[in-house]
Amino acid sequence: MCGEGCLTSSSAGVLDPAIGFYLDELETTRDIAIPDNPLDRVIGQEHAVKMARLAVRQRRHLLLVGHPGVGKSMIAKAIAFLLPPPREEVWVVHNPKNPERPLVEVVKGGVKRGETHVGEMVTPREIPFDVAVKLGYGCRVCGGLSSATLPVCPYCGERKSVEEGGFSSPFRDLYEKLVFPVEQKRFRRAVPQTIKGEGGKEEVIVYEAVDHNPESPSVRVLRQNDLEVLGEVERSRPRKVLVPLNRKTFVQATGASETELLGDVLHDPYGNHPELGTPPYKRVVAGAIHEAHEGVLYIDELPHLGRLQSFLLTAMQDKKFPITGRNPQSSGSNVRVDGVPCDFIFIGACNIQDLPSILSPLRSRIQGNGYEVLLRSTMPDTPENRAKIAQFVAQEIVSDGRIPHATREAVEELVREAVRRAEVIDGEKNAITLRLRDLGGVVRVAGDLAVEEGSSLIERRHMLHAIRICVPVEEQVKRKFGSFERAVEKEVSHYRAKQMLANLDGLARYG
Repeated sequence: MCGEGCLTSSSAGVLDPAIGFYLDELETTRDIAIPDNPLDRVIGQEHAVKMARLAVRQRRHLLLVGHPGVGKSMIAKAIAFLLPPPREEVWVVHNPKNPERPLVEVVKGGVKRGETHVGEMVTPREIPFDVAVKLGYGCRVCGGLSSATLPVCPYCGERKSVEEGGFSSPFRDLYEKLVFPVEQKRFRRAVPQTIKGEGGKEEVIVYEAVDHNPESPSVRVLRQNDLEVLGEVERSRPRKVLVPLNRKTFVQATGASETELLGDVLHDPYGNHPELGTPPYKRVVAGAIHEAHEGVLYIDELPHLGRLQSFLLTAMQDKKFPITGRNPQSSGSNVRVDGVPCDFIFIGACNIQDLPSILSPLRSRIQGNGYEVLLRSTMPDTPENRAKIAQFVAQEIVSDGRIPHATREAVEELVREAVRRAEVIDGEKNAITLRLRDLGGVVRVAGDLAVEEGSSLIERRHMLHAIRICVPVEEQVKRKFGSFERAVEKEVSHYRAKQMLANLDGLARYG
């Protein structure tokens, strides 16, 4: 339905936005090369993008202020995408002297310094081929072996088995290229098998992917005695992985509750009974501020966080925040874990009118170690900026993944609509709107109309139809009744008439 090349890579296009092009050079949006750098996909917000690049390089906080749909969330996701993968894993460890005060250990690369290394390190060629395939090393098509971090076999070009899911993101193609292989490595990290040992006795053997160096991938082989050693270590120092090493660098906490943001300790109905109860360290749950460690914590509509802003400020200052049970009626309220790391880049977003509702100390913290940026709602109507709208359309089509590419004529109609909206909504003449979320909805409707018709491209008529129907309900009411007030008056009159008829019917029945 999408047509050939609906999910093409950024190198497939011939028109490079970095160099610049004009609409008359465009045949379809398939011709446009989509940038690999996610910040280069942000349209019309050059100043905000510059500050975002600095935030990535210098690990600074950001407050993004602007109208809905101008790119605040997209900038936050782009920053997270450009950060290096996390290097630290956070464990919560049983404290035998005081179980209700579990300890925290931060381990580099998932392996604590001084920890006993068990198992034998081998190459993927030295393990069964079916195990190599399950771990992400082997290609079922050509039989080649390569790094588990590569989603595509470098020998035959076929995709390896990848955990996929239906989602829509402005960086969908980058996720498929870079993130899915990491998820594959995470969920298929170890493969257990049974083998015949000495005397014909069956033994368990575990193959674990250890792909720290993609150029020389290795596998850890854990035999029965190795597993027993690991079991002894676990029994001697019980622990729980609180924040795993393989995690996403973008954590959205918009509308989060206190426990979701700051963490919690679950209730134990057996009151920590040594045989029936659950040990305190196992009941500790990380909050969004801890899950965002080494990544980005993004909160849209920041003022709605209310009093929790003060806790957020403390976490930003100390880069550590304790986890404790937050329900005073729960047994978890007696448990506290101090020193849990939360070194994140904070990105907050809000509308202009909500600025006074942000706590002054929080604003000061952002200003002292970051930037406050006002995003634009329009950009000048120039040939270069019209081409940026074409780039936006191409990006929306690729990120959606279910609609075909658009012709130049269809893009030109959307540009005219963007100019109209800039004048009607923002009062700006000779400008193009940057409220691109709404325009993205128009593109998707036009694409759905093309798919329904069986067209291989979004054509001008599809875009015109989408523009006509993609209007707010208030505008639809105005078109039908002339004004919103007249519609309400008519609706009230209709309701009163129905009530009167019902009353008359009741009188007629019961006299």
